[in-house]
Amino acid sequence: MESDGDVTKIEGDSITEYVKYLEKKIKELEEEKLMLKREVKYYKEEMEKLLAPPLIEGVILDILPDGRAVVKSTSGPNLIVMIGGNIKKEQLYPGATVAINQRGSSIVEVIPNREDPYVKAMEVMERPNVSYSDIGGLSKQIEELRETVELPLLKPELFRKVGIEPPKGVLLFGPPGTGKTLLAKAVAGETKATFIRVVGSEFVQKFIGEGARIVREVFELAKRKAPSIIFIDELDAIAAKRIDLGTSGEREVQRTMMQLLAEMDGFDPLGNVKIIGATNRIDILDPAILRPGRFDRIIEVPLPDKKGRYEIFLVHVRKMNIDKSVDIGKLAELSEGFVGAEIKATCVEAGYFAIREGREKVKMEDFLRALEKIKERKKQTSLEVPQVSLAF
Repeated sequence: MESDGDVTKIEGDSITEYVKYLEKKIKELEEEKLMLKREVKYYKEEMEKLLAPPLIEGVILDILPDGRAVVKSTSGPNLIVMIGGNIKKEQLYPGATVAINQRGSSIVEVIPNREDPYVKAMEVMERPNVSYSDIGGLSKQIEELRETVELPLLKPELFRKVGIEPPKGVLLFGPPGTGKTLLAKAVAGETKATFIRVVGSEFVQKFIGEGARIVREVFELAKRKAPSIIFIDELDAIAAKRIDLGTSGEREVQRTMMQLLAEMDGFDPLGNVKIIGATNRIDILDPAILRPGRFDRIIEVPLPDKKGRYEIFLVHVRKMNIDKSVDIGKLAELSEGFVGAEIKATCVEAGYFAIREGREKVKMEDFLRALEKIKERKKQTSLEVPQVSLAF
């Protein structure tokens, strides 16, 4: 039998273990309580963020001597606002973008500089798979383009030694389909410079001042990413001759063009930024954009001659499975008046004729039929629309 002392000892050990268990449980509950408090605090902060009124974006115009700031808000007029205590003075300067509280109309945050996504999308990230060897009949134009655009970027010391300023821009002009955009693609594919492509109509916006702002930001992006090349396709969309009379939309296009002129030949140097323009209608361009200092080199991309057409045919048939009967010289002779785009279309149509007949090789007769088809299409598109005179 156990003695009373042994029973007391066993009960004492059980109580000690039970106390330790309770202490451990209390510690676990306290840790859980702290964790739940943190979660409650987090969700309260999230609720406050969701219920808080939105902030207004603004641009600082001036800092007043009494410590307040003049801000141009995006939602309306200029405002004189207080500056939050958490804002450092060195962060504030004219032109800085800030966030304004709607309740107290005070600056609560300085927004870091950011790039407009509309402008950022103009940067060509994936290089076109086009090289100078893919262009036929434009050897002289390629040479001039490389001298004007590539050479100043690759060897600027040559121009410093000679003592001349390298050209700022090149204008490519000529009929549609002669290879102006293809030349620009080749420059983008061959050079390692940042390539920014924009169509002239993309500068035209419906809000006053938006087009000029986009032009300014495109050039700022090019300067940040220098060495860089800006390619403006269909330049005549914003650079047509200025007229005294016109709608408000035409006046806005003229404001955008004036901003383009200022960026190309203004006070701020372009540095390693080159400009390539392309147009089908050089006759309607404003003389101000054609003068030296803006487009220093004007390169004509004409209709290809017989040798040029021969080279263009070679470029397009080298990947085709053609029969020995195909005479490239004869095709170049028969395609007089064709531009590069029409020669490419001829090769594609010849391939389709072979596919329709279940053949893997393209014969001379396929090319001849394709030439006739493209010529017929040219005749249809070149027919003049008859003018109808209305009598009252």
